[in-house]
Amino acid sequence: MSRLPAVPGAPGVVPGAELLVGARLVVAPELSASLVRELERISGRGAEPWGGAVADGRGPLLCVGAALPEALRATDRLLWFHSVNAGTDPLLAAGPWPANALLTRTVGRMGERIAQYVLGWVLAECQAVPEHAAQHARAEWRRLPSELVAGQTALVYGAGRIGGAVAGLLRACGVRTVGVGRTVRTGPPPPGFDRVIGAEKDAEELAGARWVVAALPSTGATEGFFGARRFAAVRGATFVNVGRGATVDLGALEGALRGGGVRRAVLDVLAEEPAAPGDPVWRLPRTVITSHSAGITADEDVAQDFAACWEAVQEGRRPELAVDVERGY
Repeated sequence: MSRLPAVPGAPGVVPGAELLVGARLVVAPELSASLVRELERISGRGAEPWGGAVADGRGPLLCVGAALPEALRATDRLLWFHSVNAGTDPLLAAGPWPANALLTRTVGRMGERIAQYVLGWVLAECQAVPEHAAQHARAEWRRLPSELVAGQTALVYGAGRIGGAVAGLLRACGVRTVGVGRTVRTGPPPPGFDRVIGAEKDAEELAGARWVVAALPSTGATEGFFGARRFAAVRGATFVNVGRGATVDLGALEGALRGGGVRRAVLDVLAEEPAAPGDPVWRLPRTVITSHSAGITADEDVAQDFAACWEAVQEGRRPELAVDVERGY
C-alpha cells in the first residue's frame, strides 16, 4: 500500500489519496446520526459500525470516534483515526499507537469557547460576582468595589490555537498577555500575545500576573508542571486550568490557596474525572470546579475539522490537526 513520506520530526505518515478510495469509514456508536451523515457526505461513502468492520478483516480503515477499540489498535489495517476530541492523551495512553496510522483531532471553535469561558470568569471576578451572589443569598446590602481588567497581566501557558484564542480575547479587553511556550520562536509573537517566553523564564511573570491560565496538553513533560515551585512564585494571581488536570499538583495548589499566594482557582479539568462527591478537591478553598465544560465539542466542530483533514490528505498534505504521537499533541 502506497503512502506519502513522513514529515521530518512528526512521526506517522499520511495515507496516499489512492488508499482512501478503498478505505471503509468506521464510526463509533456514540456519534449522532446527523454527524454520521455529514461524515458520509464528506468522504463519499457509507459508514459502518466498529464491530463488523473489525471482525471481517477486509480492507483499510478510516475511523472516527473518541476511543480506539483494542481490536483496531492491534490491526495493521488502520490508515487514519480522527478523534472527536481535542485532547488525544487518553488515546495515546491506552497503548502503543498503531504503526504508520495517522491521528488527527478536533479543535473546531473550542478555542473561541474556552476563551469566552476564561473571560467570563475574569470579568466575574473583577465585578465581584461571587461576592454579590453570596450577599444576595444572605439578603445583605453592602457596596463592593470593582476592578478593571485593562492594564493587568494574564500569563497563558500554551501558545497554540487554544492559548492564542484565550490571549486574543483577553488582550481585546486591554489585558497584557504573556504566553509561555515549550520553545520561544524568533520574530513577532503569535497572534493574541504581547510576548512569549520559555517555561524556564516564567518566575518573574508569575510574580506579576493577575491571572495564570493553564492551557497545556497532558504529556510526560507536562505532568505535575504546576507544582510547588511555580505556585510559590505566584503573588496573588487567580489560577484557571482549561488544559489538562494532570498538569497540576493539587497538593501544591491547595498549599498556595491556603497560604494566600493563589487568590482563587477555577478548575475545568481534573486528573481523575469525574470527581466523586467525597473527593477532597471539592473542599479546596476559594475554588470552583466546572466539570470539563469549558470547550465541549459540537458535531459541527467534528464535521468541519474532519473535512479540513480530508481535503489535506486528498491533496497529499499533512493536516494541520495531525497529532505528533511522540509528543502527544
